[in-house]
Amino acid sequence: MNATDVNLYLVGFMGTGKSTVGRTVAQRLGFRLYDSDYEIEQQQGRSIGDIFAKDGEPAFRIMERTFVESGHPTERAVVACGGGLVVQPGLADMLRARGVVVCLHASLETVLERTGRHKHRPLLNVEDPAERIRTLYAAREPVYRNAGTVILTDGRALGEVVAHVLRVWRRESQDFARARPGP
Repeated sequence: MNATDVNLYLVGFMGTGKSTVGRTVAQRLGFRLYDSDYEIEQQQGRSIGDIFAKDGEPAFRIMERTFVESGHPTERAVVACGGGLVVQPGLADMLRARGVVVCLHASLETVLERTGRHKHRPLLNVEDPAERIRTLYAAREPVYRNAGTVILTDGRALGEVVAHVLRVWRRESQDFARARPGP
């Protein structure tokens, strides 16, 4: 495999900038962006909120696993993963076997500020969304920190975060390609 073709997976908690950063990184690399939530919505013909409401979170998590296994190309893709995707057992390893994994991280305060503006997050359709965020954040943070190289997005301009992600991808894609020689 050529290092310039290695996929990039952006993981992290909701509101850390995965979709926004992913879009710019994909443009710079000449790759296609795949947002796992959007791709699942397109495949299912309904919103994530509707999937959660009608089928439940476990069914959605199965759809995420299927997306990782077969829902995107094996090369030249930037994948912005839903916040809970990498928390599932085995999925962080699966992503690392398919490309470079970068975890975008933000403080709890930043996440609360960023997600407070959005009403489309099904996990936050509860009586106290801020408490739900605090609980999920505490439970998931150790998983995120071990998923891949961590890049802080708090108080940083988009261009600065994108440049950092690209530096990490260039370095780690070389190692990835050397470990997986082509046919």
